[in-house]
Amino acid sequence: MTCPADRINSICWITALFVLGACLWITPRETFAQAGPVLHPYEGVDDWAQLPDGRTWGAPAGVEIDPDRSSLWVFERCGANSCADSDLPSILKFDAAGNMVQSFGAGMFIFPHGLHVDHEGSVYVTDARGDDGRGHQVFKFSPDGELLFTLGQPGVAGEGPDTFNRPSDVAVAPNGDIFVADGHSPLDTNMRIVKFSSEGTFIKAWGKKGTGPGELNDPHSIAFDSAGRLFVADRENQRIQIFDQDGGFIDAWTQFGSPSGIFITPDDTLYVADLAAGIRIGSAQDGSLSAFIKAPIPESGSVRVAESVAVDGQGNIYAGENAGRKLMKFVTVR
Repeated sequence: MTCPADRINSICWITALFVLGACLWITPRETFAQAGPVLHPYEGVDDWAQLPDGRTWGAPAGVEIDPDRSSLWVFERCGANSCADSDLPSILKFDAAGNMVQSFGAGMFIFPHGLHVDHEGSVYVTDARGDDGRGHQVFKFSPDGELLFTLGQPGVAGEGPDTFNRPSDVAVAPNGDIFVADGHSPLDTNMRIVKFSSEGTFIKAWGKKGTGPGELNDPHSIAFDSAGRLFVADRENQRIQIFDQDGGFIDAWTQFGSPSGIFITPDDTLYVADLAAGIRIGSAQDGSLSAFIKAPIPESGSVRVAESVAVDGQGNIYAGENAGRKLMKFVTVR
């Protein structure tokens, strides 16, 4: 059973991490019988990213690395858990030192969620709720914040070729085709992946609510590996499903827990924000596990963990913890 982080009321787990005096637990490979774990030591960096004076963090629902492999993009919920009543810009960019160097998207979103940056630096985001003529849409921006186009109808929830119902995430294939994970709440019925051309023309959709191969329940995050396979964080089913770009089912992996966020590096290292336990690190090629950053359990008994994850060119990990409204960074220890 997963506990959506927006509804948990314990202390921030990264704070507990420092109080306990240990920033990393490494476990052996949990599923595959191999020669032993590849250890990845990390240490947490608190208050790394600096917001402008007077602004506080909202839920950092989406994190993504810029094509320069050092800057970080964050899709943030306007100092709270929603942007519905805010005029703050919610798409933020930070340089490697944690300085905010760009922001845009003020007044455009209800519930910021998925974030993707393509190889040209274009920024894609999803608005996972709808109200008052906004939401249930996917947006594409230029690197400097110009709105290029939208997918979906503003404020309209649906399951057709031009509507979404709580889209969770978006990813762009190497050829430019756009893929959207549609259906965020376990109560939704439209659990599917929707494919569009690079210009936004509907191509196809696949998936339905269920537990069988190719069926979905809260497709919370999506990413491509180097072979162009689509990885889907099928969160409520506690598995990652892998598809070809036409929706053909390839495999399902359960060794990554309750996947909420997925990031795959160019060398096919797979980072998964496991909503129930911490951050799991492994291989997108064979599914083997190599490391685990474990979230400690506070006295309340509730685990506070990240919902989104990204990794820069130096191997540093960034994670968005929605319930605690904290952007976390883990640096490699050489």
